Amino acid sequence: MANSPQAKKRARQAEKSRVRNAGQRSNVRTFVKKVLAAVKTGNKEQAEAAFKVAAPILDAAVNKGLIHKNKAARGKSRLNAKIRALAAA
Repeated sequence: MANSPQAKKRARQAEKSRVRNAGQRSNVRTFVKKVLAAVKTGNKEQAEAAFKVAAPILDAAVNKGLIHKNKAARGKSRLNAKIRALAAA
């Protein structure tokens, strides 16, 4: 356990950010799952609408340092590819 005052403060700060980050990560996952659920039902319009909501949330997670920019770009690309595949099918 932390003994010095500055180590105790860092432990408090780390716990606060851990809780905040967990909530934000959960929020990102929720919106990605909404896109995937819409794709699974085969509803292209609903999937596109869900993607338009999810994309800025992924970008915001990058700006907050929650996920790496390449992970967000990869995720958006894969979601968009699934939506495009709906049109082809």
